Amino acid sequence: MFTLPSSQSYRSAAYGLQRGFLAFFLMVVAVMTASAQSYRLVENIRYTQKTDAYALERLKLDVYHPVDAKGCPVVVWFHGGGLEAGNKEIPDKLKEKGYVVVGVNYRLLPKVQVGELMDDAAEAVAWVFRHIAEYGGDVKKIIVTGHSAGGYIAMLLCLNKAWLAAYQIDADQVMMYAPFSGQAITHYNVRKMQGIPPLKATIDEFAPLFWVRADCPPLILICGDRELELFGRYDENQYLARMMKLAGHTQTYLYELDGHGHGGMVEPGFHILETHIKRMLGEKVNP
Repeated sequence: MFTLPSSQSYRSAAYGLQRGFLAFFLMVVAVMTASAQSYRLVENIRYTQKTDAYALERLKLDVYHPVDAKGCPVVVWFHGGGLEAGNKEIPDKLKEKGYVVVGVNYRLLPKVQVGELMDDAAEAVAWVFRHIAEYGGDVKKIIVTGHSAGGYIAMLLCLNKAWLAAYQIDADQVMMYAPFSGQAITHYNVRKMQGIPPLKATIDEFAPLFWVRADCPPLILICGDRELELFGRYDENQYLARMMKLAGHTQTYLYELDGHGHGGMVEPGFHILETHIKRMLGEKVNP
């Protein structure tokens, strides 16, 4: 026999619908509030005390930051270009993530020597330590990274502490280094200036491998497919990772992005970078 629902059943159903609608409304408000965070890009900030014409032209950085935020993670990004080309950039994949992002220019080979270029990079990171709180960044949450030549720069800043020490910064104050497809031996364009061809490997004071040490911050090595990477770049990183572990460094991580070449590995590499940032900050990580 069919029986109509009681008025009490109707009231219970209506109450359930109201609660469900309220929960949905609050979720929408939360999402809209999160996405309402505005960001500002401050361009061409001079970070150097050098006064030569080329330094005045090149030694600038951009800061992309959440407006009115405090205590944000800071990602310092060094551009690629073989140390001979390229310009500062704020990668799209780092935008609207709650990060302060710093895109850095440095002087280029062959107009300067590699030691001068590395000094520029160290000076830029020192500027970040001294000024990034003005843009909402936390100096205890600085990540130094970059692609290709930028990854090479990040490796050297991490492993050879002398570069940052020249600006009274301890390289181990950086929370994490995460080079994308960086060169672990002496960079091929540094070797070119020495009269050495790109397929003749050398390891000297400008090779990250020369400075392997156990007592540095986490080192995240991200590379493309070993068969598609530039000049055996994955294999260099694999050897660096092995030597770091043999030296006693327990937080060296190596990733190979199958099917992705030297340029194509960058976009999926950001997911790995973000995953490690969240882990360092104790946040929930989605696989």
